[in-house]
Amino acid sequence: MNAISLKWAMLPLAVVLVGAASSTTVLAQDQSSSQSGSSSSASPTPAAKPDPSIAQRKENQQDRIANGVQSGQLTAGETSKLETKEAAINGETRADRAANGGKLTAAEKTQINGQQNQVSKQIYQDKHNANTAQYGNNKVGQRRENQQDRIAQGIKSGQLTAGETAKLENQQKGINQQVKADRSANGGKLTAGEKTQVNHEQNQASKNIYRKKHNGATQGGAKP
Repeated sequence: MNAISLKWAMLPLAVVLVGAASSTTVLAQDQSSSQSGSSSSASPTPAAKPDPSIAQRKENQQDRIANGVQSGQLTAGETSKLETKEAAINGETRADRAANGGKLTAAEKTQINGQQNQVSKQIYQDKHNANTAQYGNNKVGQRRENQQDRIAQGIKSGQLTAGETAKLENQQKGINQQVKADRSANGGKLTAGEKTQVNHEQNQASKNIYRKKHNGATQGGAKP
C-alpha cells in the first residue's frame, strides 16, 4: 500500500478519535455544571437565632409595672416616673428605626438594652422599697384603688402605651397629694366638700382612662 492510500485509510480513525475526545469534554463540562448547580441549590446554612427582641423586652417591662400597680407595690408617682422612662426609650427606638429603614443597628440594640437594664433595676427597687399605695377603708380610697386596677389592666392588655400610663398616673399622683394635704389639714379626715372635689377629679381621670384605653394607640411594635 502506498503512502497516499495509507493516509486515506487512517482518516476515519482520526475522525472517530476526535469525536470521542469531544464527547468526553462535553460530558465532563456537563458533570461540572451539574455539581455546580447542585451546590448552588443546596439549602443555605441556617442563621444564628436572634437575641430576644426589643419588643419582647418592652412587653416584659410593662407586665412587671402592671403587676406592681395592681399589687400596690408601685405608687402612682413611681409608676409615672417609670413609664416616662419607658416612653422615652420607645421614642428613641422609633426614631432609630425611621433613620435605618425600619431596622435597628447592632449598636442601637445594645444601647436600648442597656437603658432597659437601668429601668429594670428601678422597677425592682420601687417595688421593694417602703413606699406602697395606701388606699384606706373608705370610699375615696376605694375609688383610687379601682382607678389603679383599671390602669394596670390597660398596661397588661397593651391598650395603654407607656406615655399614656405616665400621664394617667401623674394625674392620680396629683389627686393623691391633694388628699394627703387635705387630711393633714383636717386631723386625718376629709370634709364633705373635699370628698366632693376629689370625686369630681376622679370622674375626670376615669374619662381619661377610658379614652386612652380605646383611642387605638397600643403598645404594639414590630420586632427588630
